[in-house]
Amino acid sequence: MSKVTVFNHGPIRIEGEFTIYDSEGNPFGLGGRTMIGLCRCGHSENKPFCDGSHKRQGFESACPARDLPPPAPKL
Repeated sequence: MSKVTVFNHGPIRIEGEFTIYDSEGNPFGLGGRTMIGLCRCGHSENKPFCDGSHKRQGFESACPARDLPPPAPKL
């Protein structure tokens, strides 16, 4: 099972067993990592992975947990 945590003013952290794919369907080589951070600020030099740039850029985004509405019915 994987755990995903959205950090306020920081990255999205994924922990556990997972695979990340690019838009072509190719997997990223994660070097055996079982925890990574994904960039949310857009300033990382190692996208899609976090390199801590959010701290230097003063990125602010608080994301408290909430319930999403049900998906719209497909027509």
